[in-house]
This record gives sequence, structure tokens and C-alpha cells, in this order.
Amino acid sequence: MTITASADGSALGNPGPAGWAWYIDDSTWGAGGWPHGTNNMGELKAVLELFRATAHVDDDLHILCDSQYVINTITKWMPGWKRKGWRKGDGKPVMNLDLIKEIDDAIVGRRYRFEWVKGHVGHTLNEAADVRARGAAEAYAKGRTPDTGPGYPGGAPRIDGSAASASSEAAPATLAARPVSAPQASASQRPAHDTLF
Repeated sequence: MTITASADGSALGNPGPAGWAWYIDDSTWGAGGWPHGTNNMGELKAVLELFRATAHVDDDLHILCDSQYVINTITKWMPGWKRKGWRKGDGKPVMNLDLIKEIDDAIVGRRYRFEWVKGHVGHTLNEAADVRARGAAEAYAKGRTPDTGPGYPGGAPRIDGSAASASSEAAPATLAARPVSAPQASASQRPAHDTLF
């Protein structure tokens, strides 16, 4: 079976109050955020939390994402950055490194593919994720706790509470409990993934 989900991030002011969300349907979604973060952090965190929320199932993931930064980070750039000690081709450190390392761990043993979708053009799943990510960012802007959603059936329970403030270059605290991860595999054992554009 394949799980089709959209993942999106939002930052008011970029950087500013930030949110993330993944969305499958009205009864299966998750969201969260921080008092201070960037859009890219939200986009990465949405994908990370989708992998975590579905870690207990052996289904393929089809991830709809309007961020080519996230898609390229995971499908193209991350292996090279890792080989270079988490440095980019110009020798500069990779931004959002803590989130990217967590994604690198979360994708081990998973079958997934990304599909780029244009944002803000009425794509149903993308719009639903966007509304929830923006809602989380707006909640933090108003000093409120965001609606974190129902999560994924059988997944780890959500943890209430706010995360610590995060700079634009540091990864934020995790808002959701981390489910048991898939068994670790070497890079050569990782499944192939597709990227659709």
C-alpha cells in the first residue's frame, strides 16, 4: 500500500513564528511549530514528522511537497554533504543540519518518493497542509499552543507543550514523541527512491 501525504512549512516574517504540517486526510494529520524559525525549517520538519508518524507501518510514502529545497536536500544533496562531513561543495556548513541529520536517520529502511507540487494553486492536499502549518505559525505568533492534529493511527502519542525557540540555523525541539524507528541499514541497503517533477 502507498500512503500519499502532503508536507508543508510556514514562517511569518521568515524568520519568525513558524509552523509545519503533514496531511493525509481530515482525520490523519500532524502539525507543530516554534516561536521563531524559518520556512525551510518548517518544510524539513514536516517531512521529518511524517516519516516519524508512519515509522510503524511498512507502506510506501508518496510525499507531495512544494519545496524543491527539501526534495533536493533529501534526494540529491544529502549523500554528498554527508561524505564531505556535512559541508556543502563550497566548504560552508549545511544549514538546518540537525533537522537534516534526523531526516537521514528517519529514512533508513523506508520506501518513499517525492512529487513536487506547485504551492498556493488549489492543490487539495497541499492547501490542507499549508493551512495547518500556517495555523501553527499564527498560534505561536499569538502566544498560543497550536492544534497538533490527530496524528497517524497507531503512531506514537503526541506530546503537548511548546518547543524551545530556535534560530534560523539551529534545529528546534521536537514536539512529537519519536516512534520506534525502522531497523538501521547501511547506505548500500537503503531502498531506491523516485523524485517526480
